[in-house]
Amino acid sequence: MQYDPIKRVLGDAFNKTPFLRRVFYNLLDLLLLRTWHVHKELREWAAGRRDKEQYILDAGSGFGQYTYYLSSMSSKWSVLAVDVKEEQICDSNTFIRAIGRHNVLFKIADLVKFQQPDSYDLILSVDVMEHIEEDVEVFKNLRASLRKGGLLVISTPSDQGGSDVHGEEESSFIEEHVRDGYNIQEIQDKLKLAGFSKVKARYSYGKPGQISWRLSMKYPLLMLNVSKIFFVLLPFYYLLTFPICLVLNWLDVNGDHPSGTGLIVKAWK
Repeated sequence: MQYDPIKRVLGDAFNKTPFLRRVFYNLLDLLLLRTWHVHKELREWAAGRRDKEQYILDAGSGFGQYTYYLSSMSSKWSVLAVDVKEEQICDSNTFIRAIGRHNVLFKIADLVKFQQPDSYDLILSVDVMEHIEEDVEVFKNLRASLRKGGLLVISTPSDQGGSDVHGEEESSFIEEHVRDGYNIQEIQDKLKLAGFSKVKARYSYGKPGQISWRLSMKYPLLMLNVSKIFFVLLPFYYLLTFPICLVLNWLDVNGDHPSGTGLIVKAWK
């Protein structure tokens, strides 16, 4: 399935006013299980740092919802958000200026080439690495861009069905993915090869999360890929499924999973 055209439609729908974009961000925060997991990691990192100057890189910012979240946690933090898609960077800069958020800048950059040595205390990369062939090169750039002791947080699909691939004959649910997902040992080895001193990885999207993902994301996206008229039906669909997804998301974030279709990876310089 082509995900980018749907993202463009969503962008057009919610970019009309800053209020609508905030509504969009809040909906993503509630519906996307990966956001629940990422926010948990960011809150843990933020403990004891909210009153200190911190420099943060959102590596592959997409719609900008994580940059918005991070910049709202402390006005003393400076956030640079980079992405290869000019349209999304432009929309995000327009929004962030409209709400008077002065500690943020969105910038066009290719992570394969982007490097700012010893600049950041935290780097966040959510749903990015499954789109990039040259992953070790990116990991090296991100490590170089971290300050000593800095942390890289990655959210990415695993090879346990993270791109909805469960056999050799199946293809990724999202056609823009260049890999179906990482083996948990593989990504840890690649990060160590890139020079990180310590790496931890855990599974997300266990059994509860996999059900939630189908209800909250897969089925709606499939409908929208057939016809944009399904936008009209989405509120009624989510009225029925949303309470179920909330419970499933809570169970997933607060449980330990022996396997899962997602990975949360942390690496320290």
